[in-house]
Amino acid sequence: MTIHYERLSATNKDYLWHPFTQMKDYNNSDPLIIERGEGIKLYDVNGRAYYDGFSSVWLNVHGHNVPELNQAITDQLGRIAHSTLLGMANVPAIELAEKLVGISPKGLKKVFYSDSGATGVEIAVKMAFQYWKNQGQEGKTKFITMNQAYHGDTIGAVSVGAIPLYHDVFRPMLFPSYVIPYPYAYRHDGGEQEAKEATLIALRHLLETSANEIAALIVEPIVQGASGIIIMPKGCLQEMAALCRKYGVLFIADEVATGFGRTGEMFACDLEDVSPDLMVIGKGLTGGYLPVAATLTTDEVYNAFYGDYEEQKTFFHGHSFTGNPLGCAVALASLKLFEERNIIEGVRSKASFVERKLSILNDSQHVGDIRQMGLMIGIELVRNKVTREPYAWSEKIGVRVTQKARELGMLTRPLGNVIVFIPPLVSTEAELEVMTDILVEAILSVTEEENIL
Repeated sequence: MTIHYERLSATNKDYLWHPFTQMKDYNNSDPLIIERGEGIKLYDVNGRAYYDGFSSVWLNVHGHNVPELNQAITDQLGRIAHSTLLGMANVPAIELAEKLVGISPKGLKKVFYSDSGATGVEIAVKMAFQYWKNQGQEGKTKFITMNQAYHGDTIGAVSVGAIPLYHDVFRPMLFPSYVIPYPYAYRHDGGEQEAKEATLIALRHLLETSANEIAALIVEPIVQGASGIIIMPKGCLQEMAALCRKYGVLFIADEVATGFGRTGEMFACDLEDVSPDLMVIGKGLTGGYLPVAATLTTDEVYNAFYGDYEEQKTFFHGHSFTGNPLGCAVALASLKLFEERNIIEGVRSKASFVERKLSILNDSQHVGDIRQMGLMIGIELVRNKVTREPYAWSEKIGVRVTQKARELGMLTRPLGNVIVFIPPLVSTEAELEVMTDILVEAILSVTEEENIL
């Protein structure tokens, strides 16, 4: 190890507290310290290259150090780095809002900016709450979420989250939400159809009995991310949206992880022609460059806040960096690359290639389920394939597999016993071949070693 690395490693351990990281374990390891990126690879301070197998936490689209995106930021920096949207506007924020409305599901006409997926969800929740209040329906204050949902880490976002490991410690701070099952076919004894029906029956019953007190349902459309890349059965999202419409409950689509081509369409809602009342976007919005998110909504929701000053219907919410010009400029450049390089069409063909490559794992006695939608892949590892017995948390099977992948030259993070593979959308078939080979080798070597032990 170089002196440079040793100094940074010591300073890192002295001063940094990392997110979603047990620092006792981390501080007993040799930390990975990234210095630069090029294409779909990251390079550490010792010069070693790694494939970015999880798109730097699911957000990189075009790779790292992209000339067109770099230039967009540089050009905007020569004009202005930031100006507020509180009662003012800036050019990139206006142009990006128009562009986003043009590519989003029909009916979404207004854009409210923020700086992360969590704050975008917080905005959607507050908008839905105040929408009904401004309409004179004071009783519609509750929310429906889905089992194992993750919508971010602000208090409102955690209140509509339902992953006990992440959220239970904060429960006394939160407002309560109704929880319905997400259709997890692999872990449902009746399989895909019965899992879907269980979700729809639960939602229908809740709406029939309590719609008068429910403001909105929030859902991760088609793919539930942090729970383990759980794929909704076909038609489920569309039927959920229809039920909300029937019973007068707003439908919030959290597209932070699924948006911008990740599932093979621009947005996951497009897979079933669903038009939500509110949609939250982030992560891939800027191509993975800068922290910009947005909450899109309909004219109907917007107009509920539109009134005379003294009516006090204003949406009193905002962030210092809302609509940051640098972020909006790079987002516009990213969307231009989507068009010029046919990114979404490419995702579809690459998804088929990855599916074929990973099919070799179907014969492994420790691979229970391979779930995929576009270039969002989750591979669930099990101790016993026949009984679907999971590995114990203490066995750290996911951690060990990703550590092995790192040794082989690819980075990713597990979700418990689920190995995540979410490569940058621009990854070539040649690059995907190398990455899937690493993934397969890491899974088989660790699980087979576990079996021997």
